[in-house]
Amino acid sequence: MAVPVAFFALFFAYPVVAIVGRGLRTDGVWQSGRIGEVLSRPDILDVLWFTTWQALASTGLTLLIALPGAYVLARFDFPGKHLLRAVVTVPFVLPTVVVGTAFLAVLGRGGFLDELWGVRLDTTVWAILLAHVFFNYAVVVRTVGGLWAQLDPRQEEAARVLGAGRLTAWRRVTLPALAPAVAAAALMVFLFTFTSFGVVQILGGPAYSTLEVEIYRQTAQLLDLPTAAVLTLVQFAAVGGVLAAHAWTVRRRETALKLVDPAQTARPPRGAGQRALVGGVLLTVLLLIVVPLGVLVERSLDTSGGHGFGFYRALQSADASGSTFLVPPLDAIGNSLRYAVVATLIALVIGGLAAAALTRRAGPLVRGFDALLMLPLGVSAVTVGFGFLITLDEPPLDLRTSWILVPLAQALVGVPFVVRIMLPVLRAVDGRLREAAAVLGASPLRAWREVDLPLVRRALLVAAGFAFAVSLGEFGATVFIARPDNPTLPVAVARLLGRSGELNYGQAMALSTILMIVCAVSLLLLERIRTDRSGEF
Repeated sequence: MAVPVAFFALFFAYPVVAIVGRGLRTDGVWQSGRIGEVLSRPDILDVLWFTTWQALASTGLTLLIALPGAYVLARFDFPGKHLLRAVVTVPFVLPTVVVGTAFLAVLGRGGFLDELWGVRLDTTVWAILLAHVFFNYAVVVRTVGGLWAQLDPRQEEAARVLGAGRLTAWRRVTLPALAPAVAAAALMVFLFTFTSFGVVQILGGPAYSTLEVEIYRQTAQLLDLPTAAVLTLVQFAAVGGVLAAHAWTVRRRETALKLVDPAQTARPPRGAGQRALVGGVLLTVLLLIVVPLGVLVERSLDTSGGHGFGFYRALQSADASGSTFLVPPLDAIGNSLRYAVVATLIALVIGGLAAAALTRRAGPLVRGFDALLMLPLGVSAVTVGFGFLITLDEPPLDLRTSWILVPLAQALVGVPFVVRIMLPVLRAVDGRLREAAAVLGASPLRAWREVDLPLVRRALLVAAGFAFAVSLGEFGATVFIARPDNPTLPVAVARLLGRSGELNYGQAMALSTILMIVCAVSLLLLERIRTDRSGEF
């Protein structure tokens, strides 16, 4: 636990505390009275209420729509399955500003629905909820589906032989085994929607504002650091409460499970009902994910002279962007890939050590640490970004001009995914296997290498894929610390969207399309990786 604790204390707790202190301290004295003043304002109470209920609604809707997809990808084998798995993960790496823009093109004025039926959903809560489902669909599919694929179906079949109906057998056997993974997925979806920024800002208009949007407005537009600091504390407390409740309830229900090779559980769909279920999932993915992504591609090719690659050619020149960049926007691709690889390695080391420690230890302190590991997903990225700038500026931690600053910020978001994906799997490994290895003379390191690693290898690959994808799309903190001569893809897209003109907008769509392609290829290659049949998990 020492390494993860030191990492989070230095690169998360220290910057956040420092930026909050700037807002709530005057002449070295804490102004606690500002908390009551801010929380008594009617406009702030409205923001708190909307933030909470839209996050709950988004989480419930995402689970309702995505759980059938998790079941189909876990239990059925059909042509194009690996491609489908990569496609559903692509939206998760897109910057939220791009997600909002894509849905605005589909649901807003002159969008797809407006042209077909004259229906507009922009500036409504439905547009926000649908965009949140689009963004978080992969979280449920991959987190729940990863465990579902390894559950032995013979246990449910045995219950049916003993007289249980199909629904009763699933509810009494499969659902309890899936509960930790479902709870982990629901937790991640809630945190992302609770702290939603770009989606709400673009699709909600002036009528809707989450805590994250309000923190940005108070900080960047109104320069009201005290109000922003109070809202950061509220967000921190709310997320901490949710994580504490989750750690307590989920840990009580986790038990060792019988895990099998996923190749033994996946089979072609049989019968009209199963084929209809697979077809329904494919239709859902088409309408919810492929159509918005197709809008991005179409707009990246829609130049004033007709469809072509003019916007892509303009990415090769910095001058074509109206001095928006010091380097050609195309350089952002290489920057993002390098940063994402380093951030993934950091996240795997920190998250892997944390998951292993949480598996082997017990007690209130460790359970509290389990919850604290998720806090970076629930704390304002604006706060973290500003905190990096004001704290990591003096020796021996003067990192403002160092390239490592960006991967560190990205790894903060990747570590919780590594922990949440690996922890249910590690806890499901029967501890008697390790004990048997120890009795036979294996050292703790060899026991981990020979027992745990083969069983969790697939989960480790999934965690690496998620960490890499999240690093590619991280925007909130990176926008404040990425150097002008080394922008990442999300930062480049945001800068282009922030400038008027058809050329800047078209280049933003072109970079977004490139980001989609890079992510899809990376994830598809990850899906092709195979371990030995005895150890695939």
